[in-house]
Amino acid sequence: MFVIRLLATCAFTLVIGQQVFAQNEATPVSTLGPHLAASQAPTAGVESQITFNSVHVEGPYIAMTFDDGPSKALTPKLLDLLAAHHIKATFFVIGENAADHPEILKRAVAEGHEIANHSWSHPNLGKMSDEAVRRELRKTDETISAAIGVRATLFRPPYGSITPRQKHWIHDEFGYRIIIWDVDPLDWKRPGASVVCNRIVKEARAGSIILSHDIHPGTIEAMPATFDQLQAKGFKFVTVTELLAMARPLPPKPATTPRSPAPTPAGSAHGSPAPGVSNG
Repeated sequence: MFVIRLLATCAFTLVIGQQVFAQNEATPVSTLGPHLAASQAPTAGVESQITFNSVHVEGPYIAMTFDDGPSKALTPKLLDLLAAHHIKATFFVIGENAADHPEILKRAVAEGHEIANHSWSHPNLGKMSDEAVRRELRKTDETISAAIGVRATLFRPPYGSITPRQKHWIHDEFGYRIIIWDVDPLDWKRPGASVVCNRIVKEARAGSIILSHDIHPGTIEAMPATFDQLQAKGFKFVTVTELLAMARPLPPKPATTPRSPAPTPAGSAHGSPAPGVSNG
């Protein structure tokens, strides 16, 4: 009897083992663990982690950005204004200009400002080959590094022109986050200092990334009043990198409760208007 029970137990164990082995064969487990599965799955919100027009922040923080410099004549004046107002800004520099005036980049960094890549010669990257784009970015990257001793971590495409595919390979290859804007005073059209100021002050919101250019005299002329009025509204100025570090998820929208249909007014059958109520 003991031998029969022993044989039965062995047979049962063999069958269970075969079933488990078959299941493992049908569902291979990665030797890299759950990280591989996570990397293969589509990730929601990847684009928002690469490209930024503005961010959601808990506080009145904004980022002033200045493109196309440095200008030998105008950027030092702007730096004087920023220092007088205790404001930090981000400069998206053109490589050709940065190569001509590395001392301005050094001063900007010494005073707490941020330097970022805006291409070498300001072309429309969306119409260029990958290799041509790569040359534009690499030359400027090297110029910034030579001037201030560190690499830029942000990139703004000229005219905001960039394809979705370019965003991803530039991010992957250079490590850049792509910075656009949500406030544009169109100062490059030179509408006058008061117009530039009014547009910025009117459109700025918490988390805004404000576009302007430190190569136009009217823009520099507009900045004292712009800074004064923004500060009077309670805004606080940070660099773009600092603003991105403050980003918080958007709060969920409150659930809406379906509204009950309004009771039919007395004397109005089948939805016909009550006395004194117009159909119009």
